[in-house]
Amino acid sequence: MDPQYASFPVRDIGADPDDVAREIAELGRSIERYVTTRDRLITLPYTGQRFTIRSPAHAGHERFFANARATIEKQLPYWVDIWPSGVALADLALSRADDLAGKPVLELGCGLGVTATAALAAGADLAVADYAPLSLAFCRLNALRNVERVPHPLAFNWREPLPEVLTRLGHLPPFPIILAADILYERRDIAPVLALIERLLAPDGQLWLAEPGRQTARAFLNALTAAGWRGTTEQFDGPWPGGQAARVRIHLLHRQVGMTTQKQTAITAANETAPRTDRQPLDGA
Repeated sequence: MDPQYASFPVRDIGADPDDVAREIAELGRSIERYVTTRDRLITLPYTGQRFTIRSPAHAGHERFFANARATIEKQLPYWVDIWPSGVALADLALSRADDLAGKPVLELGCGLGVTATAALAAGADLAVADYAPLSLAFCRLNALRNVERVPHPLAFNWREPLPEVLTRLGHLPPFPIILAADILYERRDIAPVLALIERLLAPDGQLWLAEPGRQTARAFLNALTAAGWRGTTEQFDGPWPGGQAARVRIHLLHRQVGMTTQKQTAITAANETAPRTDRQPLDGA
């Protein structure tokens, strides 16, 4: 079995430090059954906050990718590494903690949990989504180890039909903020991600999208603009934990009144004009 899809128990964690320590130890052992891990000390470049992030050992990355390439779906496991966009979004979450504290927040594509850990530290009532249960397990472990809080995990693949995804998720409140860091690698992701955000973001909510300049992200942003979304952009240049030379842009986006009639046309156009895939990191991202 591909270790990405292993099953990991989700337990309620109390405030007792012994409960937290026990869960960290048990979850760490469960993960190690499937993959060798390593710890990385991450310093966020602007706030200076430090997190110790448990991740798959570098030597095991190719095994994950080889397993994925052998499948029909070819769901490539970019979550196994720490990317500049996730670090930048974590920095922004901490610097804008007042915007997150006490609010329901959703992160799409949580990966190893760098952004999630920062959002929890900022006081968000956080749900995290990823297609791989192993990714969600790493995210939970890293949040526990660094801030002794856990997000609510949502395991689903946004490439599945939206009605099936929504049925699996059950009732969720509209989220005033959705976070997403470098989730747009392939053209086929544009339409389902747009549709999912339309369903899960509150009418007056914000999408915080971090991206390092991939063509598919540009196509996604063009689709949002064509559909009437507006917002501002902040730029982050590192330095990044992996030494990359990436320039990350974080777009704080919201809907405008009257955009609904433009939406489907914009999504269709984005799918037709975007490159089929953008798997290679840009600018060293």
